[in-house]
Amino acid sequence: MESFALVLVYLIIGALLRKLPQFPQETGLVLNQFVLFVALPALVLQKIPLLEFSSQLWLPAITPWVLLVIVAALIILAGKFWHWEKTTVGALLVVLPLGNTSFLGFPMVEAFFGEKALPFAMIYDQAGSFVALATYSTILAAWYNPNAATPTAGQIATRILTFPSFIALALALALKPWPYPAFFSLILDSLAATLVPVIMIAVGFQFRLQLDNKETKPLIFALGVKLFLMPLLALGFLSLFKPDPLLLQVVVFEAAMPPMVSAGAIAIGAGLALRLVPALVGLGLLFSFISLPLWYLLLQLYL
Repeated sequence: MESFALVLVYLIIGALLRKLPQFPQETGLVLNQFVLFVALPALVLQKIPLLEFSSQLWLPAITPWVLLVIVAALIILAGKFWHWEKTTVGALLVVLPLGNTSFLGFPMVEAFFGEKALPFAMIYDQAGSFVALATYSTILAAWYNPNAATPTAGQIATRILTFPSFIALALALALKPWPYPAFFSLILDSLAATLVPVIMIAVGFQFRLQLDNKETKPLIFALGVKLFLMPLLALGFLSLFKPDPLLLQVVVFEAAMPPMVSAGAIAIGAGLALRLVPALVGLGLLFSFISLPLWYLLLQLYL
């Protein structure tokens, strides 16, 4: 639990830095870009070669897509039942199915399950959350935003193929048969070690909480689905295949992550539920520091 305590300390540091005039409002964005272009690719290059291929590796890749289909259907049904506005339904469709499986997920998986669990988390994130962000969320945000054109298939493919961590994933898989030179491994180790403190400080710096009474019901629905129903669905789905215990725990844990910050940014950029989305992302992050330890304990009891 010391690693979990460190994550909380980094969050507090980020929140405190926001109050200092020496750190401009763009600080969080700059730190995010460092993680996206440097620390995260380094971590992928470092950990993926350690992955031992098995017949069950498809499970971390397919589970987020199974959850996405189920959750999207639930959002549409809930929107019809409670007569939510179109922008509210659109915002939830863009944000809710995707979890913060890299920026928060990797540090949390490492804190609770150790470094050996990270490759499973990376498969879940890269084959699931990231591809869904670049395709599903991007298309739906444009669909619900009347002022935006739907991206073409070529634009989506380019976005995926040029994303730094996707390039790192392809390189790591291609280079898996050969060990890295010692100096290159040292560089990767040092850069990957910056991911957790930098991204959690960035998350703490960017944390915002905005509430509106009108959107209380969609907010409660979304938090319940994201933090409790989705990991429960993942557990039920995975139990059908009797996977490796560590794989099961990591995938369920990733499914329990709060809403993805990047998906929230896409929804806000499309003008969808501008009060609901920040509240959902902010409260989801806050409550996840209670729900994630609970899920860890439940998974230990389950296995």
